[in-house]
Amino acid sequence: MAKDNVAIRFNKVSFEYGHDKPILDEASFALRAGTKMTIMGQNGAGKSTILNLITGSLKADDGSIYVDPDLKIAYAKQVIPREQMEITVKEFFEKCFDEKIYSIAPKIDKVLDLVNLKAPHEKIIKSFSGGQQARLLLASALIQNPDLLILDEPTNNLDKAGIAHLTQFLINYDKTCIVISHDADFLNSFTDGVLYLDIFTHKIEQYLGDYYVVVAEIADRIEKEKMKNAQYEKEIIANKEKANFFANKGGKMRLVARKMRTKAQEMEEAKVDIRREDKAIRNFTIPSQEELIGEILSIDSLTIVKNHQIEEKKVEISLKKNTHLLLAGPNGIGKSTLLESLASGRSENAKISKGIKVGYYRQDFSTLNFEDTVRDSLLEVMEKKDEEVMRSVASGFLIDKKIIGTKIGSLSEGQKGLVAFARLTLQQPGLLILDEPTNHINFRHLPIIAKALNDYKGAMILVSHVNEFVQQIRIDEILNLEK
Repeated sequence: MAKDNVAIRFNKVSFEYGHDKPILDEASFALRAGTKMTIMGQNGAGKSTILNLITGSLKADDGSIYVDPDLKIAYAKQVIPREQMEITVKEFFEKCFDEKIYSIAPKIDKVLDLVNLKAPHEKIIKSFSGGQQARLLLASALIQNPDLLILDEPTNNLDKAGIAHLTQFLINYDKTCIVISHDADFLNSFTDGVLYLDIFTHKIEQYLGDYYVVVAEIADRIEKEKMKNAQYEKEIIANKEKANFFANKGGKMRLVARKMRTKAQEMEEAKVDIRREDKAIRNFTIPSQEELIGEILSIDSLTIVKNHQIEEKKVEISLKKNTHLLLAGPNGIGKSTLLESLASGRSENAKISKGIKVGYYRQDFSTLNFEDTVRDSLLEVMEKKDEEVMRSVASGFLIDKKIIGTKIGSLSEGQKGLVAFARLTLQQPGLLILDEPTNHINFRHLPIIAKALNDYKGAMILVSHVNEFVQQIRIDEILNLEK
């Protein structure tokens, strides 16, 4: 397929989930073969929906979508489906094909090598860490040898080495690629431009060029829109004042007054609807459990995984009130396993003091009941069920009346993350355990979340591979499982 050929074209495409949840309204864009494009937009705007429209798993309500019929598409989604967690690596890759592939083992080994992962073919998917699952997702797309590679938040859960490896792979990748990510440095290394999805107008704007230049261009456009509106507002007030003055004069002056009011109305309609979604979540605090005294958590040993072998490691960890611990180490060494054992109380080598409430932010959101509505999920963690307090906290996380009655499972991954933070705020835990809390979250929200964690007064254990995020948080101790 020639590079100047159009691979994908949306022409006035409209799509909605029911009458009260529009996603696209006559959205248009074109993507040429060989282009590497980023999709930007607020959590819940519909970025993943666009990808599903391209693959054909969703159908447009109106307008037309052209996808080159010779284009072979592979889509690496944000997370491995829950129903595939119990299958083996071999079965996972076999599901990538409609027909049976004979001698698939060499193909699996080749793509695993491409994503820098050693994985026995009979190993169960759920036994891999979040970062290793992210690599498996990428490998599952690459094994299909696609002409169009679609990646939805591919850096989630990846450690520094994993992100560097993926970045270099995409720099060298010579086919068409569409990526959703909130990692600005990662995107800037390879992207040719941006498809910007506006959550309020439901339109798609297309920008070409360096990622940071595009972001600056969008910010500059917003500032110009604000200045233009301010000028309009000034003239509207002046015309209304003149209209009132001439109207009181009576006679022919009333005609002048009517013209002034018409001019003011025209300027009101000419005002630009500024991109409102560029505001972030409100500043918030996670209140700690009251009357925290003495040791909250102690750990005297733990297990790690090296070269697929389990090793026991002696440690001396004691967390008290207002102590923040960073848990570090590469993908697959056992960080998430340790956090899960602590949060569940099943760890034999750790002790959480009696009466301590544990707030657990899990990277796969499995602490949330996907059948609950957002409202029920938030009320569940409150000792005193107060609807007004709950809705006030929810609104700070951009959870409005349209979202509050939605089932958790119907939310985007980013919205699930915001619900998880709202739950922690309402729960008021004494021990806060956070496993990759930046995953899926809009980059505008991250400084606000970092400040809330920095100010948290209880005991906290944090796992995050995003250095820029960690540097904004007070860390009192570091436990590096690799060392």
